[in-house]
Amino acid sequence: MSVGAGTTPSPALRLSAGLRRQAVWAASAAIVGALALLDPAQARETVGFVLRAVAGVAPFLILSVAVAAWAGATGADNLIARAFTGRPAAMILAGALAGALSPFCSCGVIPLIAALLAIGVPLAPVMAFWLASPVMDPTMFLLTAGILGTGFAIGKTLAAIGLGLLGGIAVHLIVRAGGLADPLRAGIGNGGCGGSRIRAPKPVVWRFWADPARRAKFGAEAGKTGLFLAQWLVLAFVLESLMVAWVPADTVAGLVGGTGLWPLAAATLVGVPAYLNGYAALPLVGGLIGQGMAPGAGMAFLVAGGVTSVPAAVAVWALVRPRVFALYLALSLGGAFLAGLAYGTVAG
Repeated sequence: MSVGAGTTPSPALRLSAGLRRQAVWAASAAIVGALALLDPAQARETVGFVLRAVAGVAPFLILSVAVAAWAGATGADNLIARAFTGRPAAMILAGALAGALSPFCSCGVIPLIAALLAIGVPLAPVMAFWLASPVMDPTMFLLTAGILGTGFAIGKTLAAIGLGLLGGIAVHLIVRAGGLADPLRAGIGNGGCGGSRIRAPKPVVWRFWADPARRAKFGAEAGKTGLFLAQWLVLAFVLESLMVAWVPADTVAGLVGGTGLWPLAAATLVGVPAYLNGYAALPLVGGLIGQGMAPGAGMAFLVAGGVTSVPAAVAVWALVRPRVFALYLALSLGGAFLAGLAYGTVAG
């Protein structure tokens, strides 16, 4: 992501962005500080949790920051954006398929999504990738097949693709009707939805390191992008650590047991703040299904939890305007419910 790429923010905008950044870091520090006073053991656990989580997502973060900074320094960001133009249906399908097959978790996908939106990739295929990516990947498929069965793994893969298609098509129709203009928050790139927002290509300087100005731009873009993403990921992981500590797994399990539409709806809603990652959730869902939980409810829980877990939702909120965030949540909830309903019908 290139924060503010291609623009020169006004002093007021820079001040506003600086205040927001300080507020996010201050929120994380305040939470940890309060824990240190009230519950030192939990404070240590939270710090350790954040460090482990940041280390886990660091490869995705570093690679995305480097690619975005390289694109800005060379001028290749225009060409990258141009490569995503074409027939909307093909782009949406490609985004959904790529998302379902990519090895990104709900947090690891955020830097990539930020980069795509900031350089002007249309919102519809980005949303398709965004929704499908956290639900399934090759490793997840194998583990799901081993714990819940091959049928469940195939169903979850189809659910990921279907969720991506649902989101991409819905966004495309809204954009065609004139909605969702400028989806990014102010100061976060000048990209947007639709080909009209893609900047005209300029000559690309591949050997950017030979130009002092371009080297400086690379460093500046990498620094701004890295700090922006880091502040929100740290806060998200702090909140997740508290959910792990304070929300008993038995409470979650008690809400999604049984059969019928209510457990399916409850599983979808509980999946939104799910504090388990996709791999840890598999044994829990397997045990619940063994105790009588409807397979459809298990599917809804896994799909909703993967896409709208607290870390992912906080990061999405940081990137896009409220109306896009609300649509993201609505598509996630509706798609997860439909995926559970469809799988429950077929499996039942």
